[in-house]
Amino acid sequence: MPETQLTSATQGHITPAMQRVAEREGLAPELIRQEVAAGRLIIPANIHHAALDPLGIGTVATVKINANLGNSAVTSSIEEELEKLHMAVHHGADTVMDLSTGGQLDETREAMIQASPVPLGTVPIYQAVAEVPSLEQLTVDKLLEVIERQAQQGVDYMTIHAGVLQEHVPLTKHRLTGIVSRGGALLAHWMVIHHRQNPLYEQFDELIRIFRAHDVTFSLGDGLRPGCLHDASDEAQFAELKTLGELTRRAWAGGVPVMIEGPGHVPMDQLEMNVRKQQEVCHGAPFYTLGPLVTDIAPGYDHITSAIGAAMVGWYGASLLCYVTPKEHLGLPNAEDVKQGVIAYKIAAHAADVARGRKGARDRDDALSRARFAFDWNEQFRLALDPETARRMHDETLAEDVYKTAAFCSMCGPKFCSMRVTQQVTHAVERDASIVVGK
Repeated sequence: MPETQLTSATQGHITPAMQRVAEREGLAPELIRQEVAAGRLIIPANIHHAALDPLGIGTVATVKINANLGNSAVTSSIEEELEKLHMAVHHGADTVMDLSTGGQLDETREAMIQASPVPLGTVPIYQAVAEVPSLEQLTVDKLLEVIERQAQQGVDYMTIHAGVLQEHVPLTKHRLTGIVSRGGALLAHWMVIHHRQNPLYEQFDELIRIFRAHDVTFSLGDGLRPGCLHDASDEAQFAELKTLGELTRRAWAGGVPVMIEGPGHVPMDQLEMNVRKQQEVCHGAPFYTLGPLVTDIAPGYDHITSAIGAAMVGWYGASLLCYVTPKEHLGLPNAEDVKQGVIAYKIAAHAADVARGRKGARDRDDALSRARFAFDWNEQFRLALDPETARRMHDETLAEDVYKTAAFCSMCGPKFCSMRVTQQVTHAVERDASIVVGK
């Protein structure tokens, strides 16, 4: 049978991808192999994705972020999606997902795979539904054909909503926002129409065969994730999670790596419990969360409401944080929205790494702080997460080169800069001390 990163690791082999992950993480290759073998670390690396620079997702690694891209039936083109891809990767996205639902789906995905150095994921049911006249006419064979086609193209991981079962759907009836996952809602409707169990659950062994043949990673989807604070941590969400734990063991037994997708809207006081429960129920498989958003009242600012939750779950043990853009709930994000989402989530992921006490995580913070105190503005810009924005904001009021070494900015001016005053105090204390010693 074809080998995957998981089967290689369980057989004691360190692959080139594992070597690369070890190099990027500053860890020993043998530790990477052990974590992959245990299922706690994944390396999404489809054998057909030639442009890929492999990376690891798991608690032993730095916290990673994902950027959702993709067209819709209303707007966007291949060129626009490639622009979004470039924007996302340039600003630090570790993975991307092509969630296209409009036209030219195969062509858009092919262009993105060829251009992307980071792992690319999809939700294949979107394309399967787009290629049939109606949901009623979606067959199991069609669904499997689309999944295999995407695997052959080079998709590194796929969201598979195999945990949404017939018996789970009635559990959502008391929710305020119902089933907010597109994949989950489509499958729930399909099951109601056909009076059949979830085909992705029934055909899971066939999915394992396809994924193993191309080394595709399962991203087991949270089709019943809460779409508002009211619905968080309910019976439906945790019933699906229990099924995902079962499917995780089945995938591992078939040699296919797994990560688990997590909730979208969760109050802050429930975040730690959600992470702990996922890690227990799903046997330590990496956790991939959408946000979570910690309040529902800020449309247009949900990159902020969700980055708060993302930083916290990253601290508690989530391994991949799926960004939310300012356009969440409002429209298809453009390139600038993608940038805003990525920057917000790079902040969240870095804050989580610092909170975890990861070796070297705070080095950049300390270096930037030293540059601030030394009034080395150019070094501050260089170390900033978004150097262009930091420089632009400084230069809006003090643009001339002479101000790049000035001991103040336009916030306090030369008279009220606390750091400048502190330096004067320090010099005075040192001078007085030397005088006392001299006496």
